[in-house]
Amino acid sequence: MSASLDDRPRRTFAVISHPDAGKSTLTEALALHARVISEAGAVHGKGGRRGTVSDWMEMERARGISITSAALQFEYAGHVVNLVDTPGHADFSEDTYRVLSAVDSAVMLVDAAKGLEPQTLKLFQVCAHRGIPVLTVINKWDRPGLDPFELMDSIEQQIGMRPTPLTWPVGIAGDFHGVLDRRTGGMIRYTRTAGGSTRAPEEHLGVDAAAAEHGADWAEAAEAHELLSADGADHDQELFLAGVTTPVIFGSALLNFGVAQLLDRLIELAPPPGPSETVDGGIREVDDDFCALVFKVQSGMDAAHRDRLAYARVCSGTFERGMVVTHAATGRPVATKYAQAVFGRERSSVDVARPGDIIGLVNASALRVGDTIHTGAPVQLPPIASFAPEHFVTASVSDASRWKQFRKGIEQLDQEGVVQVLRSEARGDHAPVLAAVGPMQFEVAAARLEAEFRAPLRLEPLDYNVARAVDDDQVAEVQQLRGVEVLRRSDGTHLALFPDRWRAEAVERMHPHLRLGSLVAGRG
Repeated sequence: MSASLDDRPRRTFAVISHPDAGKSTLTEALALHARVISEAGAVHGKGGRRGTVSDWMEMERARGISITSAALQFEYAGHVVNLVDTPGHADFSEDTYRVLSAVDSAVMLVDAAKGLEPQTLKLFQVCAHRGIPVLTVINKWDRPGLDPFELMDSIEQQIGMRPTPLTWPVGIAGDFHGVLDRRTGGMIRYTRTAGGSTRAPEEHLGVDAAAAEHGADWAEAAEAHELLSADGADHDQELFLAGVTTPVIFGSALLNFGVAQLLDRLIELAPPPGPSETVDGGIREVDDDFCALVFKVQSGMDAAHRDRLAYARVCSGTFERGMVVTHAATGRPVATKYAQAVFGRERSSVDVARPGDIIGLVNASALRVGDTIHTGAPVQLPPIASFAPEHFVTASVSDASRWKQFRKGIEQLDQEGVVQVLRSEARGDHAPVLAAVGPMQFEVAAARLEAEFRAPLRLEPLDYNVARAVDDDQVAEVQQLRGVEVLRRSDGTHLALFPDRWRAEAVERMHPHLRLGSLVAGRG
């Protein structure tokens, strides 16, 4: 099937949250409401239903968590929507950071019973740093939870952004009838479906009907609406786009309550693709020549094809399948004959893509995360930084006869950014050091090498917890320091590994002339 995308407006956003806040469930509910799937499957595939379309890895299905980001593209209300589901677990926050470099807005999912949690706060800070407007969803309102005003106060105090509710719950958490639509003043009443597997029917009630049927619950919601307006907590589009306020919607992703309102408000309020800054401080307008940013590389999505997919967000111009584009890092051409649109792990050929769209380039082996591709005059978008790793292991193959497969698999995982691969002459090539933000990344690496290359790994932890970047001309000096090991990353960066931050700080005090970078920069 070929997907030909016209000039309809685009909306490109990511869903961010703490683990188990319902992020993948919401992603699937949005696809259900856009009518691109007919039945939602719980994250664990309960009741005989299949797993979520965005969670395609075996580990994701087994554990019920998102381990890797997934792109879903669909049409809704005359728009083309590019939705990126992100890993919720902190061990995969680097993957989420990459995704946030490729979107124009974000949906922050908050558990009604737990409020803002640490990983949500970290991801919000990334959005704030990048100037990404955030729309907030209070999820799981069908279960017991906190008072809605308490949640609003918590959001404002912890992230410094003023909540401006677009809807307000009718009924306390756990006894949820529907919401008061603050723009119309009426009520949207929801009806449960079996297991939330289909779109929840909605009924729109006027003020009198809502008051007659829901009595005290409606009166309490109406009073809250008036208090919010008196306090200036009404939506202001300019303040939202400026990152001063966050619109709020109450709902339940599992039961598909409030999902239609979220989609409609994203279409209406979220910003369209805009200009991009270039690495030299210039501005790339959306109607300039084609350029795109590679924000993810993924293999192993389809065992039948065993190919490699580079995800690129179109930043300017028009992409046409088959056009020859230039790889900014090398100046070499990149073929695009097999460009694809992506829906989870399902794919279709894409003929045309516009700014905001996410395209998958099959087997473009030269591309790495953070690379720019373009037509016309040379241009380079800012690279995507890598996080400083905090966990380190040596990796070797358990079966020596699988050495070639091991080496190929390690190289592939390095190119994808699943782990960082560090080497040195002293350690040799048979036992590279794998570096990661979180230890679960090592589990993913081991599982994929076993499944895709039949190369079982043997991992041995190293007693290092801190990495610092070292300038090339100081490598020899740093290597002589006690308790410090210097290794080379595949992008050429040298990293000094320390057992803890106290040792790193002691070295910096005792050798102030050393230039040790606290954040390891990504490939340019």
